[in-house]
Amino acid sequence: MLNFLANSKSVTCEGSSRRDFLRVGSLGFGALTLADVLRARAEAGAAGSRTKDTSVIWLWLGGGPTHVETFDPKMTAPSEYRSVTGEVKTNIPGVTLGGHFEKMAQVADRMAFVRSFAHTNSGHGGGTHFVMTGYDNRQVDNGGMPTRPSLGSILSRVRGGNHPETGMPTYVRLNGIGSDGPAFLGAACSPFDPNGQAKRNMSLVVDKLRLDKRREMLKGIDTVNREIDRSRLMDGLDAFEQQAFNLVLSKSQQAFDLKYEDPRVVDRYGPGLGQQLLQARRMCEAGCGFVTIQYGGWDMHGNIKQALDGRAPQVDQAVAALVEDMGQRGVDQNILFVVTGEFGRTPKINGGAGRDHWAPLSTLAMAGGGLQMGQVVGESAEKVDVPKTKPIRPQDLMATVFDVLGIDRRIQFINPSGRPTYMIEDGRPIEELV
Repeated sequence: MLNFLANSKSVTCEGSSRRDFLRVGSLGFGALTLADVLRARAEAGAAGSRTKDTSVIWLWLGGGPTHVETFDPKMTAPSEYRSVTGEVKTNIPGVTLGGHFEKMAQVADRMAFVRSFAHTNSGHGGGTHFVMTGYDNRQVDNGGMPTRPSLGSILSRVRGGNHPETGMPTYVRLNGIGSDGPAFLGAACSPFDPNGQAKRNMSLVVDKLRLDKRREMLKGIDTVNREIDRSRLMDGLDAFEQQAFNLVLSKSQQAFDLKYEDPRVVDRYGPGLGQQLLQARRMCEAGCGFVTIQYGGWDMHGNIKQALDGRAPQVDQAVAALVEDMGQRGVDQNILFVVTGEFGRTPKINGGAGRDHWAPLSTLAMAGGGLQMGQVVGESAEKVDVPKTKPIRPQDLMATVFDVLGIDRRIQFINPSGRPTYMIEDGRPIEELV
């Protein structure tokens, strides 16, 4: 018996156990096996088609990061509007970032900073729903449930729950973000969470595995691999059972464990957030399609300078390390990195030296994805309150991500009323980037 020790009781509408996931029992005989789960997920994704092997790392600065002190310092604005942390010159002529982001400034030529990203919901829950799904939902702030699937769940529906060669989950959540789930797409499209029960599930347990009555195998994955080859057992398994074995017996699980990474690289990323971004890069290289990371603490209503002193340096180091690393490894054509949050902050400093919620101008930066980097997209108005140029909306961001991932922008799925529903209705890819 080979187990990933799953004990979740919940089931999907297809009858398979949810993403906390994995079990390979008696090599495919009896009970619910990993092969069954993978088969169900691939059937669930039959409406889509896998056209690209690209990935997204989605960094969420939870709480609503200030757009002024991050990527649009606007030092020409009146003193009560401009960045309270000053600015730092980047390696793009004439472009500056907020004063805390010196390391990011040195890799700015590999990034794009969108200064006209905007929407209309300044609530934490509602704003999160808007950016994560492309659709407004004001009921979320009053206890309502998400009504639209997140980008990661849509990708999981299109590609299936696992990479067909490596077995890596398509959609991984390193930290929970509101509205990051599947809504009406069903629980099979939920994010895989390695920090919960799933992490214990991924600790492979091999005690004594008999492939025939005469031979008892030694412990260990290499022994299992050798015995499978010798017995030609894999010839008797269908494609999904082979996929299950690929996940259990491959080294793709090592993507979650930084002990397999060069210690010098680990050190360059820094602690906390840096470790998670490095994990995300490793997972994408192993076949993961969408990774979300939440780094909260950005609801800075008071003393925004002091608050940034605590939050910004780790972001600066980690983001710069990832952007540089992606370029050095040549994966910046295949991995899109997105930095955003639920909204920006009020352009005028309040009485507590902070900034309040403000959706009419929000924070957005990107790197990689084969897009056109080394530029500022759009421009804010004189007081950094609204876009001066054409606004970039959440569905435009969504359409850009769809293009990178190879998802048809006109794709539809059946909603709870039984009607085919477009995932994007009016969004267009950000033309300066594509």
